[in-house]
Amino acid sequence: MIDHTIPLDKVNEMNKGTLMESLGIEFTEIGPDYIKGKMPVDERTFQPMKLLHGGASAALMETLGSFGSHLLIDREKQSTVGLEINANHVGSAKGGFVEGIAKIIHKGNSTHVWQIDIFNEEGRLISTGRLTNMIRTLK
Repeated sequence: MIDHTIPLDKVNEMNKGTLMESLGIEFTEIGPDYIKGKMPVDERTFQPMKLLHGGASAALMETLGSFGSHLLIDREKQSTVGLEINANHVGSAKGGFVEGIAKIIHKGNSTHVWQIDIFNEEGRLISTGRLTNMIRTLK
C-alpha cells in the first residue's frame, strides 16, 4: 500500500528546484494504490504548434509513477530508479491543465510497474503509458 499519510504540501515542496517545478507539475491526490497530479498546458509544456508536447506528458507520467514507487518502498533501506517508460499519445490539449493518474499494477521485490493515464479538463484521454521502476537495496 502507498504511504498516503504524507501531506500534499510536503510532497509538493520536494518539487522545488526540479524539472517538476519548471513544468508546473503538482501532486493533487495520493491513495492506497494510486497517485494523481496535474500539469499546465502552456508555454512551458507546448510543442511548436502550441499543443501539449509528448515529452511533457512522458515527464508527468514518470513523475507520478516514480514518486508512487518512492512511497511504496522502505526509504531507509531502498531506492528506486526508472528502467523503462512507454507512452501512446492519443489526443491533444491546447490549454488549461492535464491530470495524470498512476496506478500500481505490479509491486514486486525488484520491480514496480505503473499504468499512467493523462486526461484533459473535459476528461478525454490524452496519453496512456507504462513505467517500470527498479527497486534497489541501499548499501
